[in-house]
Amino acid sequence: MPKASELKKGQVVELADEPYIVKQVDCKSPSSRGASTLYKIRFAHAKTKQKRDESFKGEDFLKDADCQRVQVQYSYKDGDDFYFMNTEDFSQYSLSAAELEDESKLLVEGTDGIYALLIDGAIAGVELPQFVELEITQTDPAIKGASATNRTKPATLVTGFVIQVPEYLASGEVVRVATATGKFASRA
Repeated sequence: MPKASELKKGQVVELADEPYIVKQVDCKSPSSRGASTLYKIRFAHAKTKQKRDESFKGEDFLKDADCQRVQVQYSYKDGDDFYFMNTEDFSQYSLSAAELEDESKLLVEGTDGIYALLIDGAIAGVELPQFVELEITQTDPAIKGASATNRTKPATLVTGFVIQVPEYLASGEVVRVATATGKFASRA
């Protein structure tokens, strides 16, 4: 049973005897002394995709939902559907772009380390690895000697997602992106 302070994006918990997927976690620190840190969490129902917002104290326990985690690999996109292949029995699962939301910006064909969340044999969502490696397709030219500064510039990744990267990076380089925040982590 995870605490509210330990919840991560993509985790499945049970609320009111229904499975919900964690979509966003915001930490609110109190201004008064002795008050508990509050966690405002946005959930999406695993089957109906209906959104639900709840607030918890950091010590509150939540119940893990009864779901199966299966390792999958992202295979391809067909229209608005993203297809994933089970790495053990090679079965296929699909999710629409609306169901994936922000995760679709971080997927390239052949991405490993993804876990599919199955409820009653049907895919409810995916849990991405902590970091994904993506190539920069377009950014301003690298600035010589910029490694000592902490300035950033926008860079378009191979998926079309735009992130801020340090000035010393150039087009064609591969970077690691944190999936929880969607921000630059390091060079690959």
